[in-house]
Amino acid sequence: MSTSLSDTGSPPELGYVQELRRGVGTFSSFAAGFSFVSILTTVFQLFGLGFGLGGASFFWAWPLVFAGQLLVALCFAELAARWPVSGAIFQWSSRLAGTTAGWFAGWIMVIGQVLTVAAAAIAIQVVLPSIWSGFQIVGGPGADSSVASATGAQNAVLLGVILLVITTVVNIAGVRHMAAATSVGVTIEIVAVVALVLVLFALPERGPQVVFTHEGWAGDGSYLPAFLASALMAAYVMVGFDSAGELAEETHAPRRTTPRTILHALIASAVGGALLIVGALMAAPSLTDGNLATGGLSWVLTERLGGVLGRLFLCCVAVAVFACTLAIQTAGARMIYSMARDKAFPFHRGLSKVSPRTGTPVGASIVVGVGAAIALVVNIGQSAIFTALSSLCIAMLYLAYLGVTLPLLVVRIRHRTTGGWPAGVDEHGKPQFSLGAWGIPLNALAVVYQIGMAVNLLWPRPEIYDLTGETWWLRWSALLVITLSLAAGAGYLVFKHRFHGRIELRHVPHSAQEA
Repeated sequence: MSTSLSDTGSPPELGYVQELRRGVGTFSSFAAGFSFVSILTTVFQLFGLGFGLGGASFFWAWPLVFAGQLLVALCFAELAARWPVSGAIFQWSSRLAGTTAGWFAGWIMVIGQVLTVAAAAIAIQVVLPSIWSGFQIVGGPGADSSVASATGAQNAVLLGVILLVITTVVNIAGVRHMAAATSVGVTIEIVAVVALVLVLFALPERGPQVVFTHEGWAGDGSYLPAFLASALMAAYVMVGFDSAGELAEETHAPRRTTPRTILHALIASAVGGALLIVGALMAAPSLTDGNLATGGLSWVLTERLGGVLGRLFLCCVAVAVFACTLAIQTAGARMIYSMARDKAFPFHRGLSKVSPRTGTPVGASIVVGVGAAIALVVNIGQSAIFTALSSLCIAMLYLAYLGVTLPLLVVRIRHRTTGGWPAGVDEHGKPQFSLGAWGIPLNALAVVYQIGMAVNLLWPRPEIYDLTGETWWLRWSALLVITLSLAAGAGYLVFKHRFHGRIELRHVPHSAQEA
């Protein structure tokens, strides 16, 4: 494919009219992926979980997960250069394996993104009451603000819904407003991460060699099960780098820009997150008194930096939570819009409309916001749901990603005797990003990693899925939700095929047909 793509028109070979407005530059594209990962949001939200499950040596799960996700990101970068179109997971999977496989990948991705928006919004509860006790509205300032408590869980739902209202308004206001908000949020987040790492490393209670110990782990026997469970923290964090691909139709020179920003967002997040984890382990007043597992990084900051400086950093975290929630909601809205545009989503007529005033898919943005709010509100009386929700939503993203990398591997293998899968050129006439001869081995390793981590994420651990210790449906909630989601999706697909015809993309490029 050698057709070029202008900043003002849609790629001719993809067959779509340019309705979304191109208002996303290089940094905003990077910000979309970086803010979805949002190490300030997710590390602050989940550090206590990882440390509580695996002690100090849970750190080593971070580079392992990064290596696996980098393999996935390399595959996505190649596809982003080839097919720069919104609804990336759905579009890529459809063009690689057919519209039925693509539809299931997109369907699972949408549900996963909606649940991830809800999980991201919960993080505001980890931050705001620590900044000012008045943010603990349910039960009053003196109530327990931990999301594992009844008052904390209910307050998390309340604050999360308020946050979702704000992000929905920003999303429907226009891509330039969204890009500006995420760019400002990411700038603040990067500055805060750098400053926080420097501060933590300047206040050590112990050396970095602590990561070679199990200090803080309360278990006994084999450490491997604990390590696999603690790896979920890193798996929760390092997803969403593909968000730059969701904004391809709104990005200037996407064939050149998007592959780079996908990789840069993941690498920057991995480096910053690793330094945050090591810094927190070094600076924590104690690793054995239980406070680090329950209070996480917020406890370290307030204990080591004092009230004023600690709260200042927490304000930066609050900004990061907002940017993270906004970015995930934006990605989910683009996925719904892309599927609806091809009549592949329920109520496609309304969800495929783009506002002529703002240039954004308003209906799709509202659906994601409302869906995430419902996911929070229906669980207002169940404080044990939040860790289950985090693991469930990320497991669904992993499965959706696998719906792309597995058929991509099949295409690569089919082309192995024909000189490889041919690539075209970017907007500047230079060769598109391609893995070349490394495509098959790197892609194969990515698939093996994804299958292994999906099993790890879905494993019915009581410490993840059933904090009550006596609720069977919570323990099996991940498999139940995914099974029901696939069943509902299959039912809709059968109904659509019978009464409305099969899903057809506007145009499948010749190179994909050959595959």
